[in-house]
Amino acid sequence: MKLKRILNLLLISCALSNVCAQDTLRNKNKAFFSNNLNLTQLIPYKIISTGKNSGDYQAVPDMCRLKNGDIIVVFYAGDNHVTFPSEKYPKAGRICLTRSKDEGQTWSTPITIFDDAHDNRDPHINQLSDGTIICSFFSLEFELSTKKCNYEKKIENTKEESINYGNNPDLLRDLEIETMPPTKKWTGRGPFIIKSYDDGNSWEQEPVLIPTHDIDWYSSAKVQELPDGRYLLPIYHTDLYKNSGWGGVVFSLDKGTTWNNITSIGKEANLMLAAETEVILLNDNTLYAIMRGDGFKINMHYSVSYDMGKSWKSVNDIGFAGHSPSFTRLKSNEIILSYRAYDPQLGYYTGIRMSRDEAKTWEGPYLIDTKVGAYPSTVELKDGSVLIVYYEEGLNSSIRAVRFRKPTYSVNNSLLQILNVDYLPLE
Repeated sequence: MKLKRILNLLLISCALSNVCAQDTLRNKNKAFFSNNLNLTQLIPYKIISTGKNSGDYQAVPDMCRLKNGDIIVVFYAGDNHVTFPSEKYPKAGRICLTRSKDEGQTWSTPITIFDDAHDNRDPHINQLSDGTIICSFFSLEFELSTKKCNYEKKIENTKEESINYGNNPDLLRDLEIETMPPTKKWTGRGPFIIKSYDDGNSWEQEPVLIPTHDIDWYSSAKVQELPDGRYLLPIYHTDLYKNSGWGGVVFSLDKGTTWNNITSIGKEANLMLAAETEVILLNDNTLYAIMRGDGFKINMHYSVSYDMGKSWKSVNDIGFAGHSPSFTRLKSNEIILSYRAYDPQLGYYTGIRMSRDEAKTWEGPYLIDTKVGAYPSTVELKDGSVLIVYYEEGLNSSIRAVRFRKPTYSVNNSLLQILNVDYLPLE
């Protein structure tokens, strides 16, 4: 069971073609009903990750708008949720970048911005006030030994499961997947950051390792700049022996050259808050952190800091399950929370919620797509609409982009029914 837990915790995870594709929201394999959700609505998405550098599988995107107006997206590229070294992928997975200069209508051919000897994954990107762009990520270092190991149980995926979910343990965990082949073991490395000083056209190739003094700290979030000039990176930790996980933040006082000690979030709760801490600054200068729960068994939790991250209050249940939370504050001051959502009947899907009261309550959920990959990221477009990117998961997974109109009023959703967004064309 220990190996199963390791798989569940460590994998966070995570187009040149501008033809407007269409899917329906109907999931034919699951019974689902909602008075508010139109399951036959067409999704006007675009695939933005096609290209030679992108490999056979793309996942875990993150997006930001640059000061020059461009929108850039980074993502993981390989052959599966974990890309093991092979003849085709001798250096495992890599980090790619694509760019739009026209508000998401067209996208550049993806380029590789980082690819060392390890499986580089969960990239997140942000531009700071001085124009520097920072990409944060972590890596998996594979064991080269062929020594055989004893395992509790070996259960093979069906062909359908492999097509839909690849080797993603987050989505296979209910199938009691226990093991991986003995030669496919790894150690996590990171978090790391690399910088670009020319709007993302060239990148440092010697990453900065953020010291955590413990092997089990990772990051699936972007570096942020606080009002006092400090850089903040949300991170997370797992303790397999205590079956618990918690969040944290680490700070830099010198623009990312060195990093201070970690401040933990939620450790005392003794819960499996397994990954993917995300932080947003509220209007009263409170820092609000949200942490992923344990699948759909433990809801996401949140905590607040009233001293700019030096200390954090006890965590609280946010009221709903989810993975990979990501915040965006709109110009009209609402906060969008995009995430991999869960519904007992629909299963996992790509969704959003919205707060109009500084994260006190969350309106929704709204369904973006029935694709289970998610790990979404949003930016507000110049016309006030919202662009969201997310990944599909499974065989030949790609990065999708969808444009939608933000919900304009609060919905009384006491029955917790999934709601539709108003899709807009990307053209």
